[in-house]
Amino acid sequence: MRKCGHGLCKDKTRDRREGNIPLAKRSSVSAAELKRCSRIKMDRVRSAVNNMMKSVQYRRFTLQRDEEAERHVEIKLSDDGANEHAEGGGGSPSFRPAPAAGFSGKRILGILALGLLLFFILGYFVGNLTTKKAGCLTQSAQVAQSAQTGIVSEQEKQKDDQGDDGGSEEEEEMRHEEAPRSWNDVSRLLDDKLVGPAFDQRLKTFDVPSRLAGGEGDVQLANVISDQFKTLGLDSWVDIHYVQLQKPNSARPNTVTFGADVFKPDGYLAYSATGKVQGKLVYAAYGRREDLDAVQKADVEVKNSVLLLRAGKLTFAEQVANAEARGASAVLIYPDAEDFDFHAATALYGHVHLGSGDPYTPGFPSFNHTQFPPTRSSALPAIPAQTVSFNVAKTLKEYKSPIPSAALSLEIGLASIACVCVCRRIGGPNQMGGVEDVTVEVNNVLVNTEIHNVFGVVKGFVDPDEYVVLGAQRDAWGKGYARAAVGSSVLMELAKAFQDLVEKDGVRPRRSLVFASWGAGEYGSVGATEFLEGYLSSIDRKLVTYISLDGVVMGRGGFIASASPLLYSLLEDTIKQVTSPLDIGSVYDMAGKDKWEANVLRPMSVDDPAYPFLALAGVPSISFHFITPKVEVYTYYGTSMDNMDHLNYNTAHKTGEAAARAARLAGRMALRLVHDHLLRLDVGAYRKVLPAAVNRLYAHVRKMVRSGELKGVEPTWLSSALGSFMRAMADLNTAAVNTHVMEERGCRRINDKLMSVERNLLSPYVSPVETPFRHLLVGRGEHTLTSLAETTDPNRLHAQLALATWNLKMCANAVVGDIWANDNRV
Repeated sequence: MRKCGHGLCKDKTRDRREGNIPLAKRSSVSAAELKRCSRIKMDRVRSAVNNMMKSVQYRRFTLQRDEEAERHVEIKLSDDGANEHAEGGGGSPSFRPAPAAGFSGKRILGILALGLLLFFILGYFVGNLTTKKAGCLTQSAQVAQSAQTGIVSEQEKQKDDQGDDGGSEEEEEMRHEEAPRSWNDVSRLLDDKLVGPAFDQRLKTFDVPSRLAGGEGDVQLANVISDQFKTLGLDSWVDIHYVQLQKPNSARPNTVTFGADVFKPDGYLAYSATGKVQGKLVYAAYGRREDLDAVQKADVEVKNSVLLLRAGKLTFAEQVANAEARGASAVLIYPDAEDFDFHAATALYGHVHLGSGDPYTPGFPSFNHTQFPPTRSSALPAIPAQTVSFNVAKTLKEYKSPIPSAALSLEIGLASIACVCVCRRIGGPNQMGGVEDVTVEVNNVLVNTEIHNVFGVVKGFVDPDEYVVLGAQRDAWGKGYARAAVGSSVLMELAKAFQDLVEKDGVRPRRSLVFASWGAGEYGSVGATEFLEGYLSSIDRKLVTYISLDGVVMGRGGFIASASPLLYSLLEDTIKQVTSPLDIGSVYDMAGKDKWEANVLRPMSVDDPAYPFLALAGVPSISFHFITPKVEVYTYYGTSMDNMDHLNYNTAHKTGEAAARAARLAGRMALRLVHDHLLRLDVGAYRKVLPAAVNRLYAHVRKMVRSGELKGVEPTWLSSALGSFMRAMADLNTAAVNTHVMEERGCRRINDKLMSVERNLLSPYVSPVETPFRHLLVGRGEHTLTSLAETTDPNRLHAQLALATWNLKMCANAVVGDIWANDNRV
C-alpha cells in the first residue's frame, strides 16, 4: 500500500473507490491534513450506514452442518469493512457486498435505510400492542363464555390443582370467576354429594358411649368437629361459655318415700327446685290444664299435693309449671307403658326450665368475663320435680297396705290370720288419689361447667355478611344416637358438600353458610341461647334463617315440622323436590300432598332447638323430623335406650339413607336461601296465620266490653292494627314481585325488610330478662296474643292490649317504606 507524503491517508485507488475527489495542491500542509482527515471521517460514517442497510437486505443464513457436524452463523462486523472487502473479496460466506456507489447515491440510500428501519420498528411496536390487546380480548371472551355456560375446562381445573406459581393474580381471579348455573344443576350437584353410604360411615364416628355436656366425651367430639372443619378448608372458631348445669348429688341421691318403701331413682330433672316436701299423692294424667281441671272436678285437692304425671303430650317444664300454678308441692313424672314401649325400669332424664340457656344468666351471655349478677330466670320452677321409672309408678298406684285381722275375718272369713298385706289402688274418686302421703327429696347441685360451641363457615361471594345457620347439638344424656349423633353427622356431611360445591364445582353462593355444633343442648338449648345472647346485636339483619338438624331422623314413613310462617312456602317447595325415605314419590307425596299443612305442621314448643332463634331473636327458624307414622315423639329420647339398634329398628335398618334424605331437605332449603337474589321468605303466610290469632283476641275483648267488665277499650283498635299489618305485608309482597333480580340495591332493600318482619314481632315492651321469648305470636308471657285471649283481669288486659296493638302497627310501619313516604298508608 502506497501512503501519502504526510502519512495521513491511504493510496489513491482506495480514495477513488470510497468516492473521494483527488486532492489538489495546497499551500499549507496543515490545512490539507485537516481537510483529508475530515473526508476520511465522513467516509467511515457513510460506510457504517451502508453496511447497516446491507445487513437489513440480507436474507439467507448458512446453517448447514460442516464436516464436523457443527452449526455456525458468522456475521462479521468491522469498523473498516471496506478494506476487508477489497483485500479478501469475501468475508462471511453469508454476506455478499453490493458494488460501490457514488457519494450522492450512498447518501440517498442511507436516508432510505434509516426511514425503512424506523418504519419496521414502528410497525413492530404497533403489531405487538395489537396482539396483546387481542389476546386480552380473547381471554375475556373465553371467561364470559365460561360464566354463561357454567363450565370450567379440565385444563383450567388441572392448572388450579397443580397450583401454578407462575400465574398472575389476574389469572387466579379469572379461574375463580362466578360461574352461574341453573337451580336444577346446583341442587342436583348437592344431592349427588349426600348419599347413604357416606352417612353410614359418618354415623360410626359420632356413635360414642358418653357425650354428657361438658364431659370428656363431649370435649373430644368438639375437637373432632373443629379439626374436620379446618381440614375441609372452612374458617372455624370456638366459643367458650361457663354455664351453671344442675346435676345429681352423688353424696346425697334424690329419694321418693312412700310408706315403708324408699326409692332412689337413677334419672333426674335438671333445674328442679331442691328440698324435701310431703303431700298427698294425686294422679293427674299428663298434667295438662284439662287433666288438672278433671282432678279438681272430682273433688280431689291439688293444692299441696304431690302430682304423679305420665310423660308425654307436654314438655317436662310445662307439666311442672302447670302443677305449680295449681298449688302442687312437688311433681313425679314416669313413662307409662301405654306411651313408651321399653323396659319398665328405664330411667328418664330431662330439665324443667321453662326457657332456654343458662337460667342463672337470663338475657345475657355466660362468657368468662361476664360479671354474674345475683339473678335467676323467672322460668325456673319453685317446686321439686323428679322422674321415676314405670315400676316405681306402678308401686305408687298399686301399693300394699296392712289390714287388721278383725276386718279381714269379716272380709274373707279366716279368723286364724292375724294380719295380712293386700294390694290396693291409689284410691280416691276415679282412682285419682289424694289419700296416701308421699315424700319427695331432691338434692341436685349446680356445677359451673365449660361448654364449647364450634363453628365453621362457607363464605358468600356477593353478600357474605348475610348468612344461614345450620346447627345440631352435640351432647346427650346417654349415647344420644337419634338425639345428637344423627344431627352431628348431617351437619358435617352438609359442611363437606357445600365446601365441595364451592371448591370443586365452582358454585358461588351469594350469602354465607354457618355450621354450628352446640354444647349443652339437653339442658335447654344452652349453647345456642348463649350464642344468641352474646351476639344478638351482631346478627341483627344478618342472620337470615336457622335450620335445626336435631332429631331429623326418628323413624320412617312419616314427616312433621315446626317453622316460622315465613318458611312455609320454602318448606312446601323443598319437600316436593326431595325423594322420600320410602323411595316412593317425594316427601310431599308421603305427607299427603294437598293436606300437607294439616299433616306436617306442628306448633313450635319451648323445648324445640329452633325455638330460641324464633321467639328470642326473631329469626325465621325451622325444625323437621322423619318419624314413624302417627307418632309425635321419639320415645327413647332422654333415656339410655337412645342407641343405634333402636333407631335402626325404627328406620327398617336404613338410618343412613334416611339421614341422607334429611340432609338433602335441609341442604336444599339452605341452598335456596343463599342462592337467590331475593330471599325466599313468604310474608303472605303471616297474612293467613295472624288474623286467626287476632280474631280470637278480638272476640274475647268484645265480649268483655259488652259485659261491662272492660271499659275504655275499643275492639276496633285491634282490627285497625291488623289491617295496617295486612296492607304492609301486601305492599312488601308487591315490591318484591316488581323488583328485578339484577337490581342489587333494590334486592338488598327488599331483603332487609323481609328479615325485619319476624324481628319486629318481638315485643319491645317486655324485659328480655323477665320475658326472654318476646314474640307476639309464638312467645311466652302476658304480652302474647294467645295469653291476652285468655286474660280475664280487665286492668292487665287493657294495658297489654294497647301494647300489642301498637306492636303490630310498628311492624307494619317498619316494612312499608321511608317515613316521609308513609303518609299514614298503613
